[in-house]
Order: sequence, then structure tokens, then C-alpha cells
Amino acid sequence: MRLVPEPAPDPVAPRAARRLGAVELVPGRIRAAVLDMSGAVLERTETSYDAAAARPADLDAALARAARVFDGGPPQGIGVAAAGLVDPDAGLITEVHDVPALRGYPVAERLRTLTGVPVRVEHHARLQVLGDRWFGPGRGRRTFASVSTGQVLGVGILYAGQVLAPPGGRSGAHMTVSASGERCTCGGRGCWKTVATTRWLHARARGAGLGPAVSLGALVAREDDAARQVLAEYAENVALGLVNIQQLFAPGLFVLHGEAREGGERFRGLIEQRLRADVLWDGAEQPRVLVSTAAVDDVALLGGAGLVLSHG
Repeated sequence: MRLVPEPAPDPVAPRAARRLGAVELVPGRIRAAVLDMSGAVLERTETSYDAAAARPADLDAALARAARVFDGGPPQGIGVAAAGLVDPDAGLITEVHDVPALRGYPVAERLRTLTGVPVRVEHHARLQVLGDRWFGPGRGRRTFASVSTGQVLGVGILYAGQVLAPPGGRSGAHMTVSASGERCTCGGRGCWKTVATTRWLHARARGAGLGPAVSLGALVAREDDAARQVLAEYAENVALGLVNIQQLFAPGLFVLHGEAREGGERFRGLIEQRLRADVLWDGAEQPRVLVSTAAVDDVALLGGAGLVLSHG
């Protein structure tokens, strides 16, 4: 198993003049930013490309546009938060179902050529745990989990100071939580993704007569029985995957990002209650669930900056 090198114990990022580079590369969009050593975004940019029709040359052009944010001075390094399957050792994106041109795309090499600085790449869901470790609620902890919620679902795990990142490993969205469940986009059945994303929430709320495209925030604000039931089901579904993580690694702390912010204390509390109900050993750390206050658009960028810091 490949492990991301352990940061210094109880890391406290120094406030120095050094700059950190971060890039988020997902279907149809590239974000890039320069951050300081405290995690504050100093400069940022965003560019788009046609996910379905893009050729490698189009990706090169989009990446070059995004990399202009680094023209003001070379950062210490650049961490790339990428969607799909990645090969961090080779600096490649190996597979993204929605973007054929990203198959085998050498993003690290392209960015090194453009900027002249070291570049590392990792799966975006795994990287966010480094953002939390260096800049967020995970500072000072050696084991915890960082969770993406909403349209995108995934978990990054820091265990005994190391990011769990096995070759070919993914974010957990396709772990099976129901053997006879709905067919997933991956071709399997009953994946966690099929019951714990915004898509499921909208469909379930519509089926309960609550209207189309009801947001989690709107659901929490309602007091009728139907809304409470859908909210409870959604929290249970999100907790299903986290219960498996807790059983295997006992991270103790789960930091929620994304849509969970809309759910407020009610949604957070329901997930925490479910996790605590599954802890059977009295000596185990009681799981805690926190909701990150980081801006949604900054989560992957903070992870990229954390990747740079983790490699010194």
C-alpha cells in the first residue's frame, strides 16, 4: 500500500512568505490558486473545457490558462486534486468516465513544464483530508476521516499519521451498502453513491410529495412528517458508509464537507447518533462529526496545498 508521507507531528503551518500552488481538475472545469502557508487563498482562477468533446490538446490549453495564476512568482510546489482514478507515482490521471481525453493524461508533467516547480497529484476526495490536517479541524490529530457530501461522495482517511492511498484505491463511493440495491453508474448494484448523494435526495423527496429538487437546507427547515422522514433516511444513508469506515479504522473524527453544511445541527446530529450507536467497545473513542466551515470551492485547493506541505 502506498502511503502519503506523514507530516510533522501536530503540524502548525508557519506564516512565512512562501506560496503554495493548488489545482483542482474535474470534468469540465479546472481551478487553480495560490495560497499562503496559513491556507488563505491569495489568487485564484477558473477555466472550463468541453468534458465530452475535449482532446488532449484542449486539456493542455485549459491547463495553460489556469496555470497563469502562478505567473506572479513560483510556488513551493503544486498539488493537484483530480477526479477519477489517478496514478500519483507517475503523475497521471488514468481514468475519468465522463472525460475520455483525461485517460492517461500526464497532468504532473504538463504542469511542471508550464511552471518549473514540483507537482504531485492525488484523488481529490483523499486530498481533502490533508487540507483538514494542515488547515482545518484535523490539525493535531493522527487519525480521522474527511467526507465529501452532495453531488460528489467520498472519504479520505488519515490513519496513524498516514493518508491511506492504495494503488487503484478510490474514495468509497462505490462500496456496496445494499446487495439488491439500485444499479449504479459504475455498473454495480447498491453502491453507497446510489443512496447518499443529492441525486437520491431529490428523487426521494419528489416521491414523498415534497416537490422537485428540494435542497437539504429546505428539507431541514420544514417541520412536517414527510420532510423529517426523508431527512432521517438521508442521514442514515450517509452514515451507512461511515459506519463501515468506523468499523475498519475507528477514525473517531469525521469532518463533513459540501452539502452537509446545509443540513445544520439536525443533520450532523443524526449522523453522529448513528455512528455512536455502532461503537460496541467501551474503550473506543466515541465518534464525533464536525461540519467544516471551509468554503466549498476551497476544499480541494486546501487539499492540494496540504499535499505540497506533506512532501516538504
